[in-house]
Amino acid sequence: MQQHELQFHIQCKEGDVGRYCILPGDPGRCEKIAAYFDDPVKVQSNREYTVYTGTLLGEKVSVCSTGIGGPSAVIAMEELHAIGADTFIRVGTCGGIALQVQSDDVVIATGAVRHEGASREYAPIEFPAVSDYRIQEALVQAAKNLGKSRHAGVVQCKDSFYGQHDPARMPVSYELQAKWEAWKRLGVLASEMESAALFCCAAALGVRCGSCFHVVWNQEREAAGLDQQESHDTSAAIEVGIEALKILIREEQAKQG
Repeated sequence: MQQHELQFHIQCKEGDVGRYCILPGDPGRCEKIAAYFDDPVKVQSNREYTVYTGTLLGEKVSVCSTGIGGPSAVIAMEELHAIGADTFIRVGTCGGIALQVQSDDVVIATGAVRHEGASREYAPIEFPAVSDYRIQEALVQAAKNLGKSRHAGVVQCKDSFYGQHDPARMPVSYELQAKWEAWKRLGVLASEMESAALFCCAAALGVRCGSCFHVVWNQEREAAGLDQQESHDTSAAIEVGIEALKILIREEQAKQG
């Protein structure tokens, strides 16, 4: 599609979004994220894609929801990039895998296990799904600045939520359960659904992408009989994402003099 036309799914055009974009999954979180912007305006809402644009430190920034899973997430990234975005931070939720990862913690992805399908249409399976290093640094620094409990490392991405949470009833349980044990032994921190596809798409497009997550629950802590509370308050992860954007914006502004 031409850049001046409305993008097919997000229904936005050039000028509607900033170069910096936060990507939550849930459209319902967009307004909450946009509240951290200066002068936020709702631009569009179509399908799973809700878009707000405002400013941070005088720089135009946007938030665009992506729905659930890699396919819809990379559609958002493709279309946002087509109209000018080049720096993306996914702010989402995850389920813990490593025992030290507790509900309400923030997980920052350094890379993602490609146990999903969308990334394979961007890169051969041998190519690693890794986040932009500068965005990783900004997210870690943001979490430190805000005093948030945090972990940085590899996350696992899948296409089936229930394949993770009820693998025994799946006809391919032998594969799902064996690989889950592998992720545990390899020190994978948490499970989510979008970052592997986003990281590979970002590499193909030549843009920057990183991810941070709010930990809802850890099924391995539950299985081990460890105390935890299920949490759906995503405020900490959102605050880390916003603070990381500010760090990146200040850095760019300093370069420009």
